[in-house]
Amino acid sequence: MLKLDLPMALLSILNLVKIYQTDEGIFGKTKREVRAVNGVSLDIMQGETLGLVGESGCGKTTLGRMILRLIEPTSGAINFNGQDVLAASGSQLRRLRRDMQIIFQDPFASLNPRMRVEEIVTEPLVIHGATASARGETTASSSNSTNLHQAAIEIMRAVGLDESTLRRYPHEFSGGQRQRIGIARALVLRPKFVVCDEPVSALDVSVGAQIVNLLKKLQLDFGLTYLFISHSMPVVRYLCDRIAVMRCGEIVETGPAEEITSRPQHEYTRTLLEATPEPEFKLA
Repeated sequence: MLKLDLPMALLSILNLVKIYQTDEGIFGKTKREVRAVNGVSLDIMQGETLGLVGESGCGKTTLGRMILRLIEPTSGAINFNGQDVLAASGSQLRRLRRDMQIIFQDPFASLNPRMRVEEIVTEPLVIHGATASARGETTASSSNSTNLHQAAIEIMRAVGLDESTLRRYPHEFSGGQRQRIGIARALVLRPKFVVCDEPVSALDVSVGAQIVNLLKKLQLDFGLTYLFISHSMPVVRYLCDRIAVMRCGEIVETGPAEEITSRPQHEYTRTLLEATPEPEFKLA
C-alpha cells in the first residue's frame, strides 16, 4: 500500500467556545450570554501561515489568545504538537509556552516603558531559564549575563536592528521599530508557533509592508508556523497559505488563500474583499 507523506497538523482546535456573561437591567440582575467564539475548529499545519480574517469584534483576537491560554475557553479542545493544551498546568504549561508565542497588535502598549530593550527581549529567556544557543541547559551564573547579552544581539540583528538599540528605552523608537522589538521578544525562545495579532494594523502603510516582509523572511529563517490575524484581505492573500474567514464568532469559510480571494463562496467573504482596497505599495 502506498504511504502518502501528508503534512502534519502542528495545532488542532476543536469546537472552541468562549462565552462572556454580561449584566443587564437596572440592578444588573439579568444575565445575557455573549458568544465571542462559537464552536470553532481549525487545523494549522507545520510550517504554514493560516490567515484569520474578519471585521473588528468578530472574535479573532479572543480565539488567538485562547489558543495560548491567555484567555481560558469555556469549552472545546486544543492540541499542540501532540499535547493537550487545556490539560496542561504548572511546569507543563510553561514548557508549552516556550514553543507558543504572540506578537501583539499595539507596539506602543505591549512594551514596558521602564525597561531597556535588552531587558525586554531577554526577559523570556530569564523566565524560562534558557539561552538562545542552549535552550534550557544549565549555565554558570558568571557567564549567564554574557549569554543573555549575546542572545539579545543575535535576535535584534535578525529583526533588522543593531546592537546600539539594546541600551535604549521603547519611547526612543518609532512604531515600526517598536514592533520589531516586539517580534524579537516573541522569537528569542525560538518558538515553533506564533500568533501574529494584527501586527501591522497600528502602523503606517509603508512601515506595515516592511513588517509583513520581515515576518515572511523570519518564517523561513526560523522554521515558524503562524496564525496571522488581520482584517486586511490583501495582506493575508500575500502572506498566508490558507485563509479562515470569521464572522460573529464562527468560521464561515476556509480554503487556500488564492481560492478564497479569487473565488469566494460565502457572501460575507465577498463583502470583505469588496470593502478592502488594494494596497498602494508592493509587499515584496
